[in-house]
Amino acid sequence: MQKIKGLFQGVNDNAGDKYLIVGLGNPGAKYKETRHNIGFQIMNHLAARHGMTFSRKQGNAFIATGRIAGASVVLAKPQTYMNNSGRAVGALKKFYKISNERIIIVFDDIDLPPGTLRMRPEGGSGGQNGIKSIIQHLGGNKNFPRLRVGIGRPPGKMGAAAYVLQKYKQAQMPLITETYDRASDAVETWLSDGIQLAMSRHNGPAPE
Repeated sequence: MQKIKGLFQGVNDNAGDKYLIVGLGNPGAKYKETRHNIGFQIMNHLAARHGMTFSRKQGNAFIATGRIAGASVVLAKPQTYMNNSGRAVGALKKFYKISNERIIIVFDDIDLPPGTLRMRPEGGSGGQNGIKSIIQHLGGNKNFPRLRVGIGRPPGKMGAAAYVLQKYKQAQMPLITETYDRASDAVETWLSDGIQLAMSRHNGPAPE
């Protein structure tokens, strides 16, 4: 029993000092490169930038752990499908004993032009079902940071559901790749200097 206990000792050490960075999306290859998965895509980019890998699954999420901007972080990609993201976030918050102000959620927003970033310290769901689920699983508490990443509105009469589940057009890829960088920069500033500086420095449209 002592040997088994030792295998897990230290996993939760200094848990209250950690930050939880969650990108929202849907699991599975069919959704991998779609607009709705930009949260997952940014998590992959941020992890690669800092030599981290999503090498294990904890609860209902793939996670990567390491240090970014001097902070101990857990990056997470919930595997519950977008609408039930709160199940994974709530479980990780409880396990690592992370306060709400140390949790940031990164997700797509069709009401922002492509490449636009909007970080906020708190707020409602804005009709986003993943955020709605997270609020529910945090006991109705809306006071957690979030980074909305613009993907633009659907063209013509196309429905929003069909649009967000489409892959990016090839012509958009330079902008999207740049957005991964800018979103990662924003998260790093949040970790190192706090949300007010991150908002003033990174909120806004993609550069011309």
